Amino acid sequence: MSTLEALILGIIQGLTEFLPVSSSGHLELGSYFLNVQSEDNLLFSILVHGATALSTIVVFRKDILELIQGVLKFEWNEETKYASMIVLSMVPVGLVGVLFEDQVEALFGGKILLVGCMLLVTAALLAFTYFNKKHEGSVTFKSAIIIGLAQAVAILPGISRSGSTISTALLLGVNKEKAARFSFLMVLPPIIGAMLLKTKDLVEAPELVTNLPVLSLVVGFVAAFVSGLLACRWMLAIVKRGKLIYFAIYCGIVGSLAVIGSLLF
Repeated sequence: MSTLEALILGIIQGLTEFLPVSSSGHLELGSYFLNVQSEDNLLFSILVHGATALSTIVVFRKDILELIQGVLKFEWNEETKYASMIVLSMVPVGLVGVLFEDQVEALFGGKILLVGCMLLVTAALLAFTYFNKKHEGSVTFKSAIIIGLAQAVAILPGISRSGSTISTALLLGVNKEKAARFSFLMVLPPIIGAMLLKTKDLVEAPELVTNLPVLSLVVGFVAAFVSGLLACRWMLAIVKRGKLIYFAIYCGIVGSLAVIGSLLF
């Protein structure tokens, strides 16, 4: 992987992790058209996901600190309740990751027809929120598990994690700002957990990193972190203004082009 490829893929990851257009789907498309080897892409994907997790922590540092302080009081307060809902939302994606890891990994690796079809599903989800104007509620334990199920489905390349979770929350009547906040905070534990598991795999098989230039890794990480910061803040403003329909159109176009491209080439 060259430095330029790392820069491009890092920016793609940083932007698409928060914007509702599927980071995994765009990384698959980007890797396919840049002809990046799958084993390089796996390692690089772990690194840039860590960068976007760090950008989430930076943006929501006050919220995270308040949650930690509230939980450490060891009483059933609003912070403990919210943290419990985050933990509950993690259950579906955790089960899928543990029980179907090999099957999920088999879905990656240049399958742009699948990516295109799933981007069309993301487009449909985002479009549905345009017609649902009632967004006054808060996240509950029931909605948390449903949003968690949406996150589990978003393991598929082309299904946007932020798009599916925010759309699900909005369709359940959750307030726009609360939907975006919960969506971004709930993904931190799964990302960190997945990174730890993959790091363990790399420690056990260090030969996998022999062909990865350090400069490319650094450039990719920095690009993903900076673009992630910008995209996270932008996405919060987008959800608040109710402009997800434009991303539905975008996903529809890119998904259609991916499907057509897979059938022609």
